[in-house]
Amino acid sequence: MPDTTITKVDSQYSPHGKDGEKYLASGVHVAMRLWENEQPGEAKEPVARPYETVGYVLSGRAELHSEGQVVVLEPGNSWVVPKGATHTYKILEAFSAVEATTPPAQAHGRDDK
Repeated sequence: MPDTTITKVDSQYSPHGKDGEKYLASGVHVAMRLWENEQPGEAKEPVARPYETVGYVLSGRAELHSEGQVVVLEPGNSWVVPKGATHTYKILEAFSAVEATTPPAQAHGRDDK
């Protein structure tokens, strides 16, 4: 019998990750998170994560630095960071975006790698 469970998450009560992200709905194979009003500043140290990330910019501007490429992200843009790609973000203007990760970023300590 297939799983027919629907999960609803109210972001007002969502848990936060160590980098300030809000964890939204999460399934077995994909999870969503919200970066809300991230402030401008210097880019963090580049990281490579064991999951693929796709994102969509709601507001603000940021630079995505990955594997020698720099892409400016603006409202309405979407992007993909492949699994294992070294990357970082530099926030240029107060930035809000929704991301989906597969497999889920927060499961099994994947965000800690």
